[in-house]
Amino acid sequence: MFELKDVPLFSALNETQLSELQAHMRLKNYDKDCIVFYEEEKSEYLYILLEGHVRLYKTTPTGKEIYLHGMAAPSPLALFPALERVAFPATCTFITSGTMALLPLDKLHECLKNLDFSLAMIKAMTKRMKLLETLLHKETVYSSEAKVADLIANNGKIFQYMKNNEIASILNITPETLSRILSKLKKENIITIDEHVVTILDQNRLQHTIENNTIKKMNYQFS
Repeated sequence: MFELKDVPLFSALNETQLSELQAHMRLKNYDKDCIVFYEEEKSEYLYILLEGHVRLYKTTPTGKEIYLHGMAAPSPLALFPALERVAFPATCTFITSGTMALLPLDKLHECLKNLDFSLAMIKAMTKRMKLLETLLHKETVYSSEAKVADLIANNGKIFQYMKNNEIASILNITPETLSRILSKLKKENIITIDEHVVTILDQNRLQHTIENNTIKKMNYQFS
């Protein structure tokens, strides 16, 4: 499990400041699929992921979950709601077992008096804005094939701890569509899947799928 000093946001603080924060922190362990916080819920804490993976999603009026993005330890969550003391814009759920550190918001705001910490906070917020920009790009530009290829290229290990229907939900496609695309990628010898471990056989054609929104078929040459 990571410690507070391992979180980039807090790396500018000295040992005395870190020790003071840790004295006010509360550690909470979660099982897989446990809810950390709900959309529209307000909190008095900054949630800091020290172990495990979580996903953040919004829920439509009809109950459909719209995946936003995933986070891996070590990382702070919901920075904007913590700074502005507003409700969470999304629901957070563990996709593995893990641990959260709960830091009272009063202590977080005290840290903002430290210039280096404030700069680190701005950097972290900017990174989150880029994540949302990337999400919007993928949802508006990427085909289903490109979404699957991009996930394999950048986070292929997700297949080891999530079921296909959960992964399909993350990509906002149907489980049937995901299975069809995976089968096609395997048939074209771009990937293999063995015991939920995805191995990339042809990085160039996988990248072609991402960039061109379609799977490039292998050119068979006969002598």
